[in-house]
Amino acid sequence: MSRQMVRPGGRSARVQAAVHAAVRELASELGRDALTVPLVAQRAGVTPSTIYRRWGDLQELLSDVAVERLRPDTAPRDHGTLSSDLTAWAEQFLDEMASPTGRAYIRDALLGDPDGSNAGQCSAYAAEQIDVILSRAAERGEDTPDVETVIDAVVAPLMYRILFRPDGLDTSYARRLVTGVLEPATR
Repeated sequence: MSRQMVRPGGRSARVQAAVHAAVRELASELGRDALTVPLVAQRAGVTPSTIYRRWGDLQELLSDVAVERLRPDTAPRDHGTLSSDLTAWAEQFLDEMASPTGRAYIRDALLGDPDGSNAGQCSAYAAEQIDVILSRAAERGEDTPDVETVIDAVVAPLMYRILFRPDGLDTSYARRLVTGVLEPATR
């Protein structure tokens, strides 16, 4: 086992944290369009070649930062029923992803993602959150759809509307999607 594997974090984690922080700070100070690899490197205290070696280019770096920013901070709240848990989660998801910042992170996550791994990671975040909600409901004895059904019936249409048809998008749309996926489960 290599020394780096034994020591979680280490230099690699410090470099990633410093570079991610530099991207976030500079984007908020100067705007995202003003970012360059040399500027980020200078702020992070690393050489531009360090960034190019690890991330390839600015777009892949921005994608990596976006994926990290899209990671949920906490488990979904437990409101006591599947309907209330899933509705609250869908409303929060819509709120965060439909914001200008959320949409920018989604675009960045996808643009610098040649092999689709970042998109897969973002999808996994949603699936993990939904799985927590469905598992809690099943423990309470509620009938539940499976995770993929919720992804297809709630997350997919939300993401489509957020990215391509954001006008008029509100929480009532998220609530209708949740009601639609849960009605078959309650019959």
